Amino acid sequence: MLALLKETRKNLMTGVSYMIPFVVAGGILLAVSVLFSGSASVPEEGFLADIANIGETGLGLMVPILSGYIAFSMVDRPGLAPGIIGGMIANTIGAGFIGGIFSGLLAGIVVFYLKKIKIPSSFRSLMPIFIIPLAGTFIVGGLMHWVIGRPIVHLMTALTNWLQAMGTGNLVILGLVLGAMIASDMGGPINKVAFGFGSAMVGTVDPLTGLPSETALAIMAGIAVAICVPPLGMGLASLFAPQKFTSEEKNSGKAALIMGLVGISEGAIPFAAADPLRCIPANIVGSAIGSAAAIWFGAGNPAPWGGWIVAPVANNPFVYLLATVIGASITAFTVVLLKKPVVAAEPQQSDEAEDAFELEFEVM
Repeated sequence: MLALLKETRKNLMTGVSYMIPFVVAGGILLAVSVLFSGSASVPEEGFLADIANIGETGLGLMVPILSGYIAFSMVDRPGLAPGIIGGMIANTIGAGFIGGIFSGLLAGIVVFYLKKIKIPSSFRSLMPIFIIPLAGTFIVGGLMHWVIGRPIVHLMTALTNWLQAMGTGNLVILGLVLGAMIASDMGGPINKVAFGFGSAMVGTVDPLTGLPSETALAIMAGIAVAICVPPLGMGLASLFAPQKFTSEEKNSGKAALIMGLVGISEGAIPFAAADPLRCIPANIVGSAIGSAAAIWFGAGNPAPWGGWIVAPVANNPFVYLLATVIGASITAFTVVLLKKPVVAAEPQQSDEAEDAFELEFEVM
């Protein structure tokens, strides 16, 4: 057990290395569909909608793959089914990539102990292909549904009520809070609560003008800036301090810049999953300040989306873009300050894992 926990960073890096192609392929396709749709939203019909669907499918597999290959790194192939299915459940209950990391580690621990169960020799051949995947999936899936899922629902309800109770009296403070929430899990429950709050505000209209109020537009501008700061910040950091990122992360950084421009915050997830203690705080600080700056300087956004793609429809578009640059720069500076240079041998770990995976298939 202790040996498993000591190798947590290596296990996370293995999961991230297998996840990155799904993030890049899915995120870029979704970004392209939004970019060419001519509006700050996912197209709902036609050829571009099909491309968006492919992209969303790729992003939807991101968390299950992360979870599955964290478990695979811990306990080999018996961990794949519990890990991937646990990751799918994490997506279903809205736990995001943090839930995926948890389900992967949980699957690895559960399978580790299941492999220690002594059974008659006549049943030993069934352990890796039947008994362990079945029992492991049931235990991990049950814990994700019944133990993890319900608190997440209560958390989302409590956060929504808290935001509503805050009101809009001090928009800058509200912008700091919403920006931090958006960047904390990049698509998870906390992010969804903040984005849903902003979208609901835009959906309300001033009874005199029939248009969204300036307060609602300001809140959505702050959220839109916060959405794109993590991928833009991580992309900039990987360009200006390449010695602190693996070769895979540097490639992901280029894709993250594109996804950030069109408001897809998932582009930063490979960085956050690989090094959460440094990257997530950097994302939170940059997004919070960028969000508050957009509100303070008077930006407004009528579109429930983020990134530079909404700049043409934003109020004070230059201010809006400036706020994204401020937030992304702070995130990039912070993560470069916190991260240590990458050890030269680190990129080889994922290659070794891949070779071991292929070797096992040959043995089978």
